[in-house]
Amino acid sequence: MNAIDLFAGCGGLSKGFMDAGFNIVVGVDNDQAALNTFALNHNGAKALKADLSKQETFDEIKRIAGEREIDVIIAGPPCQGFSLTGPRNFDDPRNKLYLAVLEMVKQYQPKGFIIENVPGMSTMYDGQVKEEVLKRFREMGYNVECQILCAADYGVPQLRKRLVYMGVRADIGTPKFPEKVLTSDNYISCREAIDDLPSRVEELGEDLDQYSSAPRTEYQRKMRGNCTVLHNHVATAHKQFVKDTIALVPEGGNWKDLPVGVGENRKFHEAWTRYDGNKPSRTIDTGHRNHFHYQYNRVPTIRENARLQSFPDDFVFTGTKTQQNRQVGNAVPPLLGYYLGKALLNIINKEETNE
Repeated sequence: MNAIDLFAGCGGLSKGFMDAGFNIVVGVDNDQAALNTFALNHNGAKALKADLSKQETFDEIKRIAGEREIDVIIAGPPCQGFSLTGPRNFDDPRNKLYLAVLEMVKQYQPKGFIIENVPGMSTMYDGQVKEEVLKRFREMGYNVECQILCAADYGVPQLRKRLVYMGVRADIGTPKFPEKVLTSDNYISCREAIDDLPSRVEELGEDLDQYSSAPRTEYQRKMRGNCTVLHNHVATAHKQFVKDTIALVPEGGNWKDLPVGVGENRKFHEAWTRYDGNKPSRTIDTGHRNHFHYQYNRVPTIRENARLQSFPDDFVFTGTKTQQNRQVGNAVPPLLGYYLGKALLNIINKEETNE
């Protein structure tokens, strides 16, 4: 099965689809740093820097795909335009990036598609934007449904929610979202995900380093796979007063737990949040230094956040630390992508078997 990844970023969603058995033909984005990481980790898939609002981008994708049939399209388009235009102005130029996904599906008529977005899109304009998206795909001959999925239900040690549209061509079948593999009683915790990694208390570490202990949990073994070298596990050099302030935040606490007069410049929901080692992490951010390690007085490393996003250790991030943080934070957790890919594959294969 051949797949195209639109708004690919570093390729978390397509990494999951690749692990589910798909061949990723091309990943498209306008962020070159993210695409450099994509190119390094997707078995030779083409990384295309392009603007999906322009016709020449569609022409270039078609050239790269060549004679190959495109079976599935996956995408994570931004939906900011809808917040300004509303459902009545769906075709407003500010929505052109979302409209690009509709155009790609129209051109290729794939067997199925997955689109992910922020949960807030489901309630935008009292749900009218969501319904308009569903209506347009149904008019194109697809059975399509959407659900808000929590990554922790699919083995990701993170309470991250995403709105997911699953479309299946009407002549093939109907959408069926993957069954949950975990419940809140047995979610993977932060500690279970990352406590085998070096503490980085005495030294910041190197970008290419060694593990300091054997894996301690099944999840850690899964993330390591056959990887023998530790990548992207470099701590941030905090000033002493920052470390001292972080030390005042209890495990699972946030800025509300700081003494009066401390941390006054950052008083918002996610500020000064220390993870609870016995629970999944909060949604990984893009590097604003709001989250702290459950035990150590520092922000998580790239590798720790990548683990919490379910990126395996042999998935190497490139670019500056700021760029890497953004890549990790913006990504769809690969494990969630894997289960979505498997679900879509099962629907398609069932139809082909029946034939």
